[in-house]
Amino acid sequence: MVRAIDLAKNCPPSSTAFSVGAIIVDKDGREVASGYSRDTDLHVHAEESALSKVGETSLDGATLYSSLEPCSMRKSRPTTCSELILAAGIHRVVIAWREPSLFVADCQGVELLQQHGVEVIELPDLAALASQVGMPKGR
Repeated sequence: MVRAIDLAKNCPPSSTAFSVGAIIVDKDGREVASGYSRDTDLHVHAEESALSKVGETSLDGATLYSSLEPCSMRKSRPTTCSELILAAGIHRVVIAWREPSLFVADCQGVELLQQHGVEVIELPDLAALASQVGMPKGR
């Protein structure tokens, strides 16, 4: 998770979006892919970026680490990060903090994933560090 938080530091600054890092590891704990918010275009989310880089690697038993709760609503794309995670078949997601209601009144990423059988683990001990890196600039 610390690596995902460090990746968030690479995000181009934004006053209208969080800075998030994401890493996907295989069942043996080896990194498969990583991404961060706005790394390939101004609207890409970290989880979306990481998932787009997986290629042909099997995600059976994989875990996605994200410094922020995956989105459940989106203005910039038709598919949310929660939906992308479900479509990829990832059954374990680890987050550092839940999305505050700054842009979305009630993010339901954790609940959506859990409703579909995904194990979601929160690491509250890293929430302060992740939020310090992740808060939009100027907020």
